[in-house]
Amino acid sequence: MSAQRQDTGKRLAAPDIAARKGGVPIVCLTAYTAPMAELLDEHCDLMLVGDSVGMVVHGLPNTVGVTLEMMILHGQAVMRTARRAMVVVDMPFGSYEGAPEIAYANAARVMKETGCQAVKVESGPTVVETIDYLVKRGIPVMGHVGLRPQAVNVDGGFKAKGRGADERARILAEAKATAEAGAFAVVVEGVAEGLAREITEAISVPTIGIGASSGCDGQILVTDDMLGLFDWTPKFVRRYADLRGEITKAVAGYAEDVRQRRFPGPAEIYFAKAANAE
Repeated sequence: MSAQRQDTGKRLAAPDIAARKGGVPIVCLTAYTAPMAELLDEHCDLMLVGDSVGMVVHGLPNTVGVTLEMMILHGQAVMRTARRAMVVVDMPFGSYEGAPEIAYANAARVMKETGCQAVKVESGPTVVETIDYLVKRGIPVMGHVGLRPQAVNVDGGFKAKGRGADERARILAEAKATAEAGAFAVVVEGVAEGLAREITEAISVPTIGIGASSGCDGQILVTDDMLGLFDWTPKFVRRYADLRGEITKAVAGYAEDVRQRRFPGPAEIYFAKAANAE
């Protein structure tokens, strides 16, 4: 055994998540920072360092501008405090859609530099071969079908998928191909409820729903949406807190105390020691 300190706790990994098919629903949330990962770790089975970080943290209009370096940076932050939950890092746009060899080099770099347990790719007709290539070389892969945020420029926006027969058949076929290629789980985003259930029944690995169906094998949300940090949230988000309101209230109180010279007060000020104090 290496002299380097070893984690003594049991961290969930791809086989653990895959084994949950049809069992207790899998709890997933996004995490981009060390403090948030520490808070989520006890309650989540899987934390996704999503490329949504580009919009949530960096203020980008969509996920297309996210870089490999950004994903590695945030993956490292999450891994510093995550101890139990499986950590999956999104492969950003342009890092895996080309030759499988390039995708492997980028995915291997993500895993080496972050210590994460898997990567996620948005599935498509050209990506199935890459999933197979990565899995056979030791890189666990989570797939993603339905609404694909990295395809926003092709789709002309973030639009629900699978409402028509042709599109429904295509997405179902992509989900089946993704599972057959070796993905240990598949995110199903923004699709008609019936299609999400059909996919869940048709594939042998867990489905993780977001804007899909309660019948999926697990659920994921962007944590900042769920906590109410933004004015607007998508239809499929349930707000479990109003942190935007709480933060606004706290900052307004601080600003008023500063302007009225109520802060800092005696409790927050250092005083000189008495001359005879030891």
